[in-house]
Amino acid sequence: MKYLMFVCTDTEPDTDPSAAPDIEKWVAERDARGQRLAGDRLAPPTAATTVRVRGGELLVSDGPFAETKEVIVGFDLLECADLDEAIDVARNHPMAYAGRIELRPFWNPDA
Repeated sequence: MKYLMFVCTDTEPDTDPSAAPDIEKWVAERDARGQRLAGDRLAPPTAATTVRVRGGELLVSDGPFAETKEVIVGFDLLECADLDEAIDVARNHPMAYAGRIELRPFWNPDA
């Protein structure tokens, strides 16, 4: 089952950063196990462009549309047997300590 893992900042990170795993090791382990299909960091929110169409009119604005302190800073595409495995992958990501991780399964219309 495929999951998109959003890697996000958080206004309340763990106060013990020494507990966080090394990102290079996390990537290497997930790649070796075939759990991580793709992933990358994202440019800062100031580089975002929001696109909407309202009443047939194209509206383009700079920056993210949502007013939030937490932002998505990266993503990973995961292949896991189930949600429990995806949670285990996410809990070992360094940003689970310094930020937050959001997991979303890909849409399955047959489920």
